[in-house]
Amino acid sequence: MITSRKRKSAKAGRISFAPGAPRKRGGQRARWVGPRLAGIMKGIVIAGVLCGIAVGLVLMEKYITRTVPALEDTVELELAGVPAWVNEELKNKVYAAAQGGGEPLRLDEDTALSVQRNLAQQVVWLDDIRVRTTHNCLRIEGRWRRPVALIQSGPAKFYIDAEKVVLDFVPIEDLPIVEIQGLSSAAETPLLGEIWRQDDLTAAITILNQLDRMDRSFAKDKPLLDEIHRIDVSNFNGRKNDGRPHIVLYTKDDTQIMWGAEVGKWQQYLESTDEEKLAKLYSYYKEYGTLSGGAKYINLRDPRDKIPLPIDRY
Repeated sequence: MITSRKRKSAKAGRISFAPGAPRKRGGQRARWVGPRLAGIMKGIVIAGVLCGIAVGLVLMEKYITRTVPALEDTVELELAGVPAWVNEELKNKVYAAAQGGGEPLRLDEDTALSVQRNLAQQVVWLDDIRVRTTHNCLRIEGRWRRPVALIQSGPAKFYIDAEKVVLDFVPIEDLPIVEIQGLSSAAETPLLGEIWRQDDLTAAITILNQLDRMDRSFAKDKPLLDEIHRIDVSNFNGRKNDGRPHIVLYTKDDTQIMWGAEVGKWQQYLESTDEEKLAKLYSYYKEYGTLSGGAKYINLRDPRDKIPLPIDRY
């Protein structure tokens, strides 16, 4: 009895989609819903497949763009660690040199090495150059040479950095660059990128480097070097007149600052020590706020002037 009911129930629950099957109540609707549902499902499957293909193509495109060497118009050159004083003209020199003879730049290690060689050969403003490949650019890293002095020989102009390396002239407005005058003409001017080994030049650069260190320590907000226009070494070692100051600095309004002998030789000429000379100069600058305070000259040589070191007063 129980078995008979189950069979009847199961038979009543079947719906046949076969042709010629006996029609039952609701059969017309069942035949319409079946194909429609199948079509919808097929459409969803096809749409899913197409969507998956599209996503795959997009991902493949990104992968190719990042790994396949790019053409020149898509490669970026990035300068890392650029000081504030480096202007657009200097940056453009680096960009131009990086491209060498104009060959297409590609985003790979071979191109990075080629760019590094080009920069080392053509740009003396950068030292310790290294070019790295990133996911979207060629990154140029290096130490910028900061000019401290200007030398003019006839129509030609050169910069000298703190290590006496010769740099080509590019107008720079945001640095205190002091002109060196009176250099001996016995030695030839070195090539760009080479060290200029000359005693009177070394003496001038040494003084400028000491003033730069003092500015960083005691006059950072208003550097004393901003007021120095030129340094004259024409009487270096007394080659013109042993009784006159060997080295003289001039402010922008032509106030003379009598430094005297080169650094390290003060005792030979009974002058103030180099530390005392710096102390006198910066004490005067601190007191008057300028080196152009109406004085005709500032004499740093006399050892009888007892002025405390700047560190005691700042």
